[in-house]
Amino acid sequence: MTAKDYETLTSAALGSLAELALSRYPAELQGSLRLLCRSENATFLLQAGGKRYALRLHRAGYHQRAEIESELNWLDALVETGIIVPQAVKDRLGERVQTLDLPGGSQRYAVLFHWIDGEMPGTDVDPRAFRQLGQITARLHQHSRRWQRPDDFRRIIWDHHTMTSAQSHWGDWRDAPFLSAHHRPVIEETVAQVGSRLAAFGQHQQHYGLIHADLRLTNLLLHKGETRVIDFDDCGFGWYLHDLAAAISFVEHHPRAAEWIDNWLQGYEQVAHISDDEMAMVPTLLIQRRIQLMAWVGTHRDTGMARSLGNDWAGHSVRLCQRYLESESLPVGA
Repeated sequence: MTAKDYETLTSAALGSLAELALSRYPAELQGSLRLLCRSENATFLLQAGGKRYALRLHRAGYHQRAEIESELNWLDALVETGIIVPQAVKDRLGERVQTLDLPGGSQRYAVLFHWIDGEMPGTDVDPRAFRQLGQITARLHQHSRRWQRPDDFRRIIWDHHTMTSAQSHWGDWRDAPFLSAHHRPVIEETVAQVGSRLAAFGQHQQHYGLIHADLRLTNLLLHKGETRVIDFDDCGFGWYLHDLAAAISFVEHHPRAAEWIDNWLQGYEQVAHISDDEMAMVPTLLIQRRIQLMAWVGTHRDTGMARSLGNDWAGHSVRLCQRYLESESLPVGA
């Protein structure tokens, strides 16, 4: 897969597609749509019949219909275990995934989800919020290890090549804004070392399987003592502790990052055990995620998230790579 611009349609065009998707649902779901955000996908708030729903318009060229159906199948299975996650709504024909035709012959997919209430914690809250994140991640991993997936289950692959190569799912890290050419050799050496260590670690089913792949505090909702998880759009096959690396996405250089990691690990261990071999790979997975995010920033430089990182984010990335190469400490922090 070659990375594409995160979104090429205008907000007005996306709104028209959302209205088209909505027209396929029963009368009681007809209501008002409002664009909430544009990132990987465009998400709309639907208010109908006194209830709220989330309509997700998928970006072009990222997932196939069968992959989206597989995501929804995992969500169904998770609900059966008592984990609160988004649930898709069927249209008038019983379909959960809409295929929308665009002028020129291209297509987009759309899914309508029941709304999930909750408050989203931020990194400025008590770091113990990361314990809750670690706990729910462990529950997801427990389910992933024992769930018998359907034979036609298909999801994106998150391995070293698809995360850090020039042909990665999110683009080429070399395109990150404000990255100096003379700093590239440091990152290239880091990528090579990470690849070597992960190749030796392997993809045994005990430490590699179906993961959320973007389980940050922004995808965690807290409601009346319950921990809820949203946004499974990136879920796929990867190393389980990649979910730890994803937990501190974009803020690996923050002075409190090590404290957040420690709290995440404490929460995880309350539910499931992390082997010594996996723990030894944490620095490698952390820096791999940071390099993966450099590619994301390069292909999403016009998003609010990318702009909010500032001019020094790439420089911090280089510094963390140097720390990874030169020491045994975690490649995080100031």
